[in-house]
Amino acid sequence: MDHDPFPFTASPFHDLLGLELAEWRAGFARMICRIGPQHMNRSGIVHGGVILALIDQAAAFSGLFCTVPGHVRRAVTVDLDCRFTGQIAGGVLSAEGRVASAGRSIFFARTEVFDPEGRMVAFGASTHRFRTGSEVPEGVAP
Repeated sequence: MDHDPFPFTASPFHDLLGLELAEWRAGFARMICRIGPQHMNRSGIVHGGVILALIDQAAAFSGLFCTVPGHVRRAVTVDLDCRFTGQIAGGVLSAEGRVASAGRSIFFARTEVFDPEGRMVAFGASTHRFRTGSEVPEGVAP
């Protein structure tokens, strides 16, 4: 993307894999990955690790929307479960994460990953723990 519509979300890991936060609001995040040769496994399909990274990041961001511009919220992944339901060899992958439930220090998310035609190629469930100060929607100064 030429302009990051979501400041304070930059990540060296996202840059390495080419993950982009495309849509973000309270309880929801959509991340995309424009597939290139660097994402392929030896069989010529997208490596499962790329899909897992999309699930993890879309799920985490779904619980980290911040209501105060310029502030951030952070979390760590405690558990991640994934099921692969298809394969993809190119185009744009899209992962949609949704908060299923949230408490004071932990939130649970469900994520689905879609190929360019809208077919689900994977889904996952995850548990995330808020970092100190990120438990509240206002977040903290970076």
